[in-house]
Amino acid sequence: MIPKVILHIATSLDGRIRNFPADYELYYSLAARWNPDAILFGSETVLAAIRDNPSLEVPPEHEEMFRPPDGSPDPRPLLVIADSRGRVRCWDAIRKWPYMRDVLALCSLATPQEYLDYLAERKVGAIIAGDDRIDMRKALMDLSRQYGVNTVRIDSGGTLNSVLLQAGVVSEVSVLIHPFLAGGKPDPTMFDPVKAGFPDLQVFLTHLHTEVIGNGIVWVRYSVKES
Repeated sequence: MIPKVILHIATSLDGRIRNFPADYELYYSLAARWNPDAILFGSETVLAAIRDNPSLEVPPEHEEMFRPPDGSPDPRPLLVIADSRGRVRCWDAIRKWPYMRDVLALCSLATPQEYLDYLAERKVGAIIAGDDRIDMRKALMDLSRQYGVNTVRIDSGGTLNSVLLQAGVVSEVSVLIHPFLAGGKPDPTMFDPVKAGFPDLQVFLTHLHTEVIGNGIVWVRYSVKES
């Protein structure tokens, strides 16, 4: 079974996902309503977060950082990173994020064996699905079957969002449109099928809900129309 997958995104009025004062307190309070079992990041999003936020930096990795937690079941979501190319090398910093219970990598048969060994040494679980790139449908099915995940929230940019939409696994798109014109470079965006390798991809949506909340922020929710 494929989990319910929700794309939840904050944008400016001119469609930017960076370079504007997003209300992240509101963003995350709304995100919690879905009570996700897992949150899926793309590798580019994780690397950008580490690069742009020096407070996320921690001392070099050491073995005690990679011991699985003991005790009763942890209610926090699992943090899952799609990283077929083996680019994320900061699992120590990621595991310190307090809102996640543990971490997991999504890889493919094209992922370098050196990186898979790196993950295993650090006791980071990995799901391998797909040949040249991650087969998101199979990866999500494995995530449900192996880890009991029923709901996944996507916290990423246009590349991973487009891959998931192309795979037909997205149930809902949620957008917080902020009353701000960010300007600057048009990318990254919330939907970038050209960069994802699907230049002709278009997605039809069905309106579910619109609400004005916070300081003039418009919250719009859509279901993804089946093709």
